[in-house]
Amino acid sequence: MTDAPHLSNEAPAPDWADRMEQAVLDAAIQRAPALGWNGRLVREACEANGLSRGDEELLLPNGARDLAALLSRRHDARALESLAETPAAMLKMRERIARALETRLEVAMAHPEAEKRAAGFMALPTNADLVLSLTWATADRLWRWAGDTATDWNHYSKRTILSGILIPALTMRWFDGRDAAEAFVAARIENVMAFEKWKAGKDFDAPVRKVTEMLSRLRYPQRS
Repeated sequence: MTDAPHLSNEAPAPDWADRMEQAVLDAAIQRAPALGWNGRLVREACEANGLSRGDEELLLPNGARDLAALLSRRHDARALESLAETPAAMLKMRERIARALETRLEVAMAHPEAEKRAAGFMALPTNADLVLSLTWATADRLWRWAGDTATDWNHYSKRTILSGILIPALTMRWFDGRDAAEAFVAARIENVMAFEKWKAGKDFDAPVRKVTEMLSRLRYPQRS
């Protein structure tokens, strides 16, 4: 067991929390198949790293939710590390999205039994907000790797669409296997490309401009 700093007396070094979060996550992944993804898992993973309850509350104030967020962000980081080996510019956009999704799905299978426990926990209705937040963040990172620089309506539509693919694709990868997940992703990518083609040249800001112009006329009527 490692010695935990006396948090009540002095603040830890800035990198202590980062290193300890990863150590606790490693311990949790080892124990999750037997314990599930819950408060008991958090406590035992923290104890394995010499953390008191006070340390635990400081490190993971939201308990199993924080632990699940750490797992998702680790997967994002490792997926991007793997994707960095192939410059996105070498691929067509369709291939970039396919590669990004396939890599992210594969990374999430490093510890399948622990992942399933985490997925079951995240499926609880009380965690819907966290799932949406983490999935959006993942979609954002994958689109950025793919070279997307949109800051207008397209920025949000792309991430919304990719988020809608990620959640069921991850579930299928965990519970139905690689083939089912890859077939699902391939079909959805066709939908993404069709949508991108459809909206090309569309002026989605036109309704906003019309409303703005109407309000302007109401506020500043033209004099005859």
